[in-house]
Amino acid sequence: MLSDEQWESISDLLPVRTGRRGRPFSDARSMVEGIVYRYRCGIAWRDVPEVFGPWQTIWPWHRRLAGDGTWDRVLQRLLAVADASGMIDWAVSVDSTIARAHQQSRPTSFRTRPRGDERWIEECSRLRHSTHLRLGANATNHAECTRTLS
Repeated sequence: MLSDEQWESISDLLPVRTGRRGRPFSDARSMVEGIVYRYRCGIAWRDVPEVFGPWQTIWPWHRRLAGDGTWDRVLQRLLAVADASGMIDWAVSVDSTIARAHQQSRPTSFRTRPRGDERWIEECSRLRHSTHLRLGANATNHAECTRTLS
């Protein structure tokens, strides 16, 4: 996965064996290659091939390196090397397109529904063409639609 030249450029930023007692330290290069393989292929951690080591070791290793800022330092080193060799073009393109949606395109759960008294008013206005309506509101904010035949 990683060439020897690529590995040499980042190997001093990664953890090394400490000599402490306990479970032996996994090979840093296989861990990094397993992490790179996982992101390159877009697979789940459980699907990382065993050749890189158990995924239960690779995932915590990646999480630990992300938490302590090691990956940020690796990125800065790689960007500096690529920039020095002219591999990066720093031209930036900015797009100021704005896409707006119509107000009725919002989810229906946010639409305001008429309250009970407003439904009565709507019903009364719908029936208005054939009958004479008297609309009154009481103290409980409930509109009452009374239809009287003329």
